[in-house]
Amino acid sequence: MVVIIGSDHGAFEAKESLKESLNGHEIIDVGTDSADSCHYPEYAVALVREVIKRDTIGIILCGSGIGVSMVANRYAGIRAALVRTTEEARLSREHNNSNVLCLGGRISSEDEIKEIVKTWINTPFEGGRHSIRLSMFENLGEKMD
Repeated sequence: MVVIIGSDHGAFEAKESLKESLNGHEIIDVGTDSADSCHYPEYAVALVREVIKRDTIGIILCGSGIGVSMVANRYAGIRAALVRTTEEARLSREHNNSNVLCLGGRISSEDEIKEIVKTWINTPFEGGRHSIRLSMFENLGEKMD
């Protein structure tokens, strides 16, 4: 599976650690490439563009996860979930079919992030009544060029 990954400086180390645990997946890293101060919206938009273009999933991190989740959810076709626990990861996939996982590199430990990602990637969407709910907002948001 292709997984798009990105972060700002606040979660650079967590992103690099996470990449090492995603063996078996093709990883496309949209940056940042260092812990030097940068702007999280640039990386969230880059990730969203790739997720939409490749029709795949993405994992975006910033210090808290809040900023990147706000940016990602502005776009049509993106269902970004800010997640802090494996239970939230499971539910975001089963019930909401999230395609972008948002994490806080300063909030969750690297081990917690790896467990959350493992759960998220391995949990299927349930469909059914949840599909009806998703269809109610699938056309909202800004379209990517």
